[in-house]
Amino acid sequence: MNRIWVVGEPYAPEENTTAYYLTQTAEGLARRTDVAVLCGQPSYLSRGVRAPNSEELNGVDVRRCRGTTLDKNVLLFRLTNMLTLGTSMFLNALFRFRKTDKVLVVSAPPSLPYLIALVCRFRGVPYYFLLHDKYPEILVATGNIREGSFLVKLIRRLNRWLYSGAAKIIAVGRDMEEAVADEPGADRERIVTIQNWASLEEVSPTDRSENALLKELGLLDKFVVLYAGNMGPPQDIESIVEAAGELKKRGKEDVHFLFVGAGGKKARLEKQKEELGFDNITIVGPRPRSDQTNFLNACDVAIVTLVEGMKALAMPSRTYNFLAAGKPIIAIVEEGSETAIVVEEEDCGWIVPPHDAEALLEAIVDASTRRDELAGMGARARRAAETKYSFETALAKYSDLFELEDD
Repeated sequence: MNRIWVVGEPYAPEENTTAYYLTQTAEGLARRTDVAVLCGQPSYLSRGVRAPNSEELNGVDVRRCRGTTLDKNVLLFRLTNMLTLGTSMFLNALFRFRKTDKVLVVSAPPSLPYLIALVCRFRGVPYYFLLHDKYPEILVATGNIREGSFLVKLIRRLNRWLYSGAAKIIAVGRDMEEAVADEPGADRERIVTIQNWASLEEVSPTDRSENALLKELGLLDKFVVLYAGNMGPPQDIESIVEAAGELKKRGKEDVHFLFVGAGGKKARLEKQKEELGFDNITIVGPRPRSDQTNFLNACDVAIVTLVEGMKALAMPSRTYNFLAAGKPIIAIVEEGSETAIVVEEEDCGWIVPPHDAEALLEAIVDASTRRDELAGMGARARRAAETKYSFETALAKYSDLFELEDD
């Protein structure tokens, strides 16, 4: 039987972003062909939830592999998870893949594509590499490893082998497509761009005056700048905090910063808020996907951010849901990155260089003085989500990639 295998660690009922996109992709493709999933147990936002080892879920045959689900914020535990789950997924793939199959494998965790590509080459199965994050460059940009190190050289050598064997390489941004085209082993003819999409079924614009989170936090009378998502090494949280501090010094009491989420930088953010007395910052923990319309609408303007050096390495997918919520965006990203391209094309916000708190401050002040224009920006953002960055748009591209007929 011909089938498409979707392979990645996170999958429903996991609630993190990668799980959402893989689940949507698998279920969408299952409308048109036989689809199976090879994944792990929830180990991110839904860690502790135990899902069936095997089940049919919304038309998809889901096979969950055994592996540890230790706390990923501890490096040793993260490596243990990668080793145990990687071994299990490798063995499952080895016994389940058939020559008539096609395999879509995602770049998370970073060791997984190499293991699955090895099985595919051994079995004579074509694999399609979905590049959410580009390694080793992302590790260099976040300061985890040094450029020129043995590990960097090893990953690049493995990448050449990985890219050269892929039937197609799928980039999630136009900047990433350009970067991958220059990689040894890759060629432009085998690279396609399929952007991620807005959760239009979950997120829509709502009346600010009725927002439950703003009411709960007592922020209805403030100009709210929202950061929602992971607070880790790839995010320039520092510039946001510096801008908040400067606004406090200037006595701009009407501007308030709301952080929603978790990650490695959250503890430092909380410490700075307490030590420096930043009462213009409110921090709340991560909210479930089902609450997105509420917390994404809890602002006047939203921030998405990546540190310097992240251009072409990743795309903050939260961008698309801010579009869906009809929110103007301040993008702290490098010029020419996919996020910058989207914001500029749709004329729905501001572009600010990473690590430039002064430029960020100017953008926030500009936004707060142009409140009558924000609704227009938000309308353009929502229209882009509906017409360019919807799931159906992405699914059509995946269907073309796998040469599937319309359902």
